Amino acid sequence: MYKSLLAAASMLSLMAAAGCTDLKPLQADVDGLKSQVSGLQTQVSALKASADAASRSASAAQSMAAKASQAASAAQSTANQALTAARAAQSSADATNEKVDRMFRKRTSYKAKKS
Repeated sequence: MYKSLLAAASMLSLMAAAGCTDLKPLQADVDGLKSQVSGLQTQVSALKASADAASRSASAAQSMAAKASQAASAAQSTANQALTAARAAQSSADATNEKVDRMFRKRTSYKAKKS
């Protein structure tokens, strides 16, 4: 785009050096190029703003993913603690059941001997 502007300026200076006095068509070309450059600058600014917004969205998503990962780790830790507590409770219940069974067997054995 800047090369085109430079080419137009070069052409203008060549024509002036050659003695061409009608510069209106060249001025119209230069004005057209200026308009195109202005339009491209507007598009570049809009694209930059869009890229900046996308970058902010990506950063926010990354932050949310990190928070979700922390929450998942905390939930896993809680689940592990609950599993440990459940195993301990099951072990205690098994021990209590074994004691009751032994007491029942003793009592049954004692009654059988007594009769």
